Amino acid sequence: MTGSEWWRTAVIYQIYPRSFSDANGDGMGDLTGITNRLPALRALGIDAIWLSPFYTSPQNDAGYDVADYCDVDPLFGTLADFDTLQHTAHELGIRVIVDLVPNHSSSEHPWFEAALAAAEGSEERAHYIFRDGQGENGDLPPNNWDSVFGGNAWTRVTNPDGTPGQWYLHLFDTTQPDFDWDNEWVKAQFRDVLRFWLDRGADGFRVDVAHGMIKAAGLPDYMPPIAGGSMGGASTEGPGIITERPETAPYWAQDGVHEIYRDWRLILDEYPGDRILAAEAWVDPLSHVAEWVRPDEMHQAFNFAYLETAWAGPALRRVIDDSLAAFGAVGAPSTWVLSNHDVVRHASRLALNHENLQGHGIGPKTPDLPDTVLGLHRARAASALMLALPGSSYLYQGEELGLPEVIDLPDSAREDPTWFRTNGERYGRDGCRVPIPWEAAAPSYGFGPSAESWLPQPDEWAGLARDAQAGVAGSTLELYTLALRLRREHALGLGSVEWLDGHADEIVAFTNGAVTVVANTGSASVPLPAGELLLASGPLPGNTLPGDTTVWLRA
Repeated sequence: MTGSEWWRTAVIYQIYPRSFSDANGDGMGDLTGITNRLPALRALGIDAIWLSPFYTSPQNDAGYDVADYCDVDPLFGTLADFDTLQHTAHELGIRVIVDLVPNHSSSEHPWFEAALAAAEGSEERAHYIFRDGQGENGDLPPNNWDSVFGGNAWTRVTNPDGTPGQWYLHLFDTTQPDFDWDNEWVKAQFRDVLRFWLDRGADGFRVDVAHGMIKAAGLPDYMPPIAGGSMGGASTEGPGIITERPETAPYWAQDGVHEIYRDWRLILDEYPGDRILAAEAWVDPLSHVAEWVRPDEMHQAFNFAYLETAWAGPALRRVIDDSLAAFGAVGAPSTWVLSNHDVVRHASRLALNHENLQGHGIGPKTPDLPDTVLGLHRARAASALMLALPGSSYLYQGEELGLPEVIDLPDSAREDPTWFRTNGERYGRDGCRVPIPWEAAAPSYGFGPSAESWLPQPDEWAGLARDAQAGVAGSTLELYTLALRLRREHALGLGSVEWLDGHADEIVAFTNGAVTVVANTGSASVPLPAGELLLASGPLPGNTLPGDTTVWLRA
């Protein structure tokens, strides 16, 4: 029945497979490791998991360079391991969403290898975006587009006879050539990919770069925003969002993407169980994001405007209002998210004193490094606020432990293409991808049975491990567990926001059903409102609500 579908109120937990749990001790997380840890997620109280890519891949971009969309990379296991994971999750009442990467493939995908081997103008080359270069000898790229990861977005190929050939487009790494989504063959292949995973029991797809895929006709030049480096090239408010130029880049948010998703929606609607599409669409404003979740397109879209809003009362009230209005206007739930595998973890980001663009990361040479104590206080308060909002919430693995960004990674350990393509000018996303801790006293903090870990873990992981927090009053894990339980008991996902007047600008105060939520984003304490205390993100000395603290009350 419309309005009662599970995804409208779900809390969805993002798993980054290589960093979640390692079952075989090789230092790389895997599908069996995920399966083994599902009971812990059931105890946390989430409704679904979203698995970042586990497909066959050379791993040049941590699996977002796919070489086979219908198989599992041996790093992570086998298709049988996926089936076991999916069946186990369903037995525990947890749905499984898989990541789909349709904007580009790996340069090692057989489709692209066939395109390279084929002649210019061939059917095989038409599956990707090949163009002749500019200049007398075609030595210049077809246009001036830059890669999201830094550097030029075009790479020139070499012909079989050794002469320079055409150029191909890659909005990300050179090993990630973009598909030509004006090509009917490409559309047909991805219909088959959707059905492959739906037939195996997947409950839906998170669609990577859902605002990409279609490029403006003629591939015109584009003057990127001065700040550069965003996946959106859009304008909004809050740290990390580009504001210099509101124009949409000719490779983002083109109208043709909506035809693709209407086609996909018809496929998902053939399957039982409310299978879903969730859009990673870095566009602005929120009313534009809502176009991705009209009734005949996707079901959800990530609310990046909320993620990138400053920890400040007026900004939060505005983005909450705008979100509920924009998504509500098309009959979709708003989503809420604070962290994922592409951004600085919010336990660090919320304590930064400078702009931090999406994907740039932070590291040892970053000026004004975050105060870890302040960051955790704000993160706990921000999470408590987010989980009280109506709609669907996304959690990123480890945020329920209060994990900060790992800043002191040695340069030699970094793997993010951004680090290499910018010659170390941007740290990239490795700091939010470090394998998470499960047991304080175990090798690799319980990530796996050995001490191996594909990225080095910091010493502080011991105190943040799950077994060091489980059952400990006041721990971040217990805060999340309580918040999720109360969220279910009070049906907050189905509720509505009614703002409470009479508070200072720093205070975000509203009711959602029978629950009153008050968040103090300032530094000064204020009197604690009356009511039965249900949840507090931090201590409440002297019956006051300190700065950077959120409470839930019942009148």
